[in-house]
Amino acid sequence: MNNAMSREERSNLLLKEMEDKEKREKLHKRIRHFLIFFFSFLTIIFSVFLYMRFVATSNLIVKEHKVTNSSLPDSFNGLKVVHFTDLHYNSTVNKNVLENIVKKINNLKPDIVVFTGDLVSEEDLLTDKDISDIITLFNEINCTIGKYTIKGNHDYHNDYFNKVFDQTDFIFLDNTYDLIYYKDNSPILINGIGSSIKGDSNIDKAYIPQTEQDLFTITLVHEPDTLDDILLKYRVDLCLSGHSHNGQIRLPFIGALTTIEGAKKYDDAYYKVNKTDLYVSGGLGTSIFKLRLFNRPSINFYRLTK
Repeated sequence: MNNAMSREERSNLLLKEMEDKEKREKLHKRIRHFLIFFFSFLTIIFSVFLYMRFVATSNLIVKEHKVTNSSLPDSFNGLKVVHFTDLHYNSTVNKNVLENIVKKINNLKPDIVVFTGDLVSEEDLLTDKDISDIITLFNEINCTIGKYTIKGNHDYHNDYFNKVFDQTDFIFLDNTYDLIYYKDNSPILINGIGSSIKGDSNIDKAYIPQTEQDLFTITLVHEPDTLDDILLKYRVDLCLSGHSHNGQIRLPFIGALTTIEGAKKYDDAYYKVNKTDLYVSGGLGTSIFKLRLFNRPSINFYRLTK
């Protein structure tokens, strides 16, 4: 009887050892699967971060748009306008990148070139060499009619904007306008509005008297939401802006993950607001985080036709 009990105990012990071994193997398997999943997840996250930081912030593209408007004078039919903005120099844009930007612009052979602000982020510093490099390259931008600029909200925190553009042939539209003539005596109006965020937008000052508002009008604003205030009183045919970076980080079917003051309503690339074509450039540099996703740095190229 004792021998029988001993055999049963040994059998139970063996079974228990086998069960314990099986449990350990299952636990080890679960741990192994978890570690594989965890490190695969970390690898994906790290790869996506590297892509957002180094790939998505490079590879400049040109976004071409055809703008059709019957108010455009015949002499301006086929006008080519290049729009670049939000350089944020020394974020993800350096001298080599700016050289490529200028080359892209000149290859398009524009008639008009416009820059809609944010030369440098307020927290970034420029050396004298940086300033000299920017001036030199901006002066290498070629066009047949003229180059225009306005300030962005970051351009009020230092003197870099003035130091650069005072030594270029860009016309600073500081809440003012210019009449552009091309081929005949029928002009179009181009004007620029100061930053609404900084309380520097003087809309009335930027427009000629209402009696002359039958002119085709190109309006430059940094913050796209400013357009609603303009349209309360004035006509705009084509409005060009920046500021939002189109969200900087975007997801398919969702769009921009975040919106910012001044671009709460209009953060995407294009809107038709009443009779106004509003284009919001995604810009060139980065702000706050040096990351982009599904939103490569870009310049806009517009062909104006009747």
